[in-house]
Amino acid sequence: MKNMNTRLYRIQLTSLLSTFLFLASCSNSDQKKETIKETPIEVTLGVVTKNASDPIVASGQIESKETAHISTRLMGIVTSILVKPGDKVQKGQLLVTISNSDILAKRAQAQAMVTEAEAATKDALKDYERFEELYKKQSASAKEFENATLHYTSVKSKLETARQMKNEADVMLTYTNLVAPFSGVVTEKNMDAGSMASPGIPILAIEQTGDYHVQAAVSETEIGKLKEGMEAGVTIKSTGKTFLGKIFEISPSSQFNGGQYEVKVSIPEKEKQGLFSGMSVNVTISIRASEGDKNILIPYRAIIQRDQLFGLYTVGEDQTAQLRWVKVGKKYGEDIEILSGLNGNEKFIVESEGKLSSGAAVSVN
Repeated sequence: MKNMNTRLYRIQLTSLLSTFLFLASCSNSDQKKETIKETPIEVTLGVVTKNASDPIVASGQIESKETAHISTRLMGIVTSILVKPGDKVQKGQLLVTISNSDILAKRAQAQAMVTEAEAATKDALKDYERFEELYKKQSASAKEFENATLHYTSVKSKLETARQMKNEADVMLTYTNLVAPFSGVVTEKNMDAGSMASPGIPILAIEQTGDYHVQAAVSETEIGKLKEGMEAGVTIKSTGKTFLGKIFEISPSSQFNGGQYEVKVSIPEKEKQGLFSGMSVNVTISIRASEGDKNILIPYRAIIQRDQLFGLYTVGEDQTAQLRWVKVGKKYGEDIEILSGLNGNEKFIVESEGKLSSGAAVSVN
């Protein structure tokens, strides 16, 4: 009986020791897990950057400050074209002549009418003066004086008509000798000698050299954001040359431009060298937005993507990582736009020394 009690005591003692060792082992495991859990992950925080709304980008071309299309107001045969594309011309220089024999004939007729009317006017004036004197002396009746006065008035009107016909012929003659309206260079030649010139049909085109500007087309959704004096970046497509100019003219109507508004940008004098009229350009105009209208940008590497969801980690008040889902927009280089889910004054985790999860303790570098 004593032996049985001893064996039972030993069994109970062994069971107690096993239980104690198991509890001690669990306690040590929990302590290790707790120690691991409490070891914070070192992280680096980032701050939001902001930029203005998307810049306005438009296509355009280099244009001369002054451009003229030389044409005539009458129909006739082109008798000579004295210049060719590339020729430099001076203001007032004769460029094109058009047949004018018929106009010369009309001018001669008008001149003959003027001469005839001038003679008739001199004769009528003498009669008027004579009857006026006789009427004062009561040697001529009022009716005779009135007739002399009417005759003199009539021939004066005919003289004025003849002179205006001559002036009209002189003006028409100017349209048969076309001259340069300003100094520049000939850029187009659309006809040759012997061609039939018609009213409004360009024969030549002249541009002023050296004084260029950029003309671009802007849509109706963007034109309201522009003001004169704004800076505009210009890139020459063919050469890659870039420079800054300023808007100096904005068209208030798009009626004749297919819904596009014309915007003119100045070119600095030092940048005009090597430019030619007609060169294609891209114009970029940055819009200064108010603080509330600016985009929120963060580094793209801070984004956590899971399927179609995008998120980032922030640091909670208890110094733990908190996963927050956000809505993203466009990418700008190495940054991405945050449309919602993050305020402009909040910080977020950009880099970490270990794998993050919600609730993980973190230590800010």
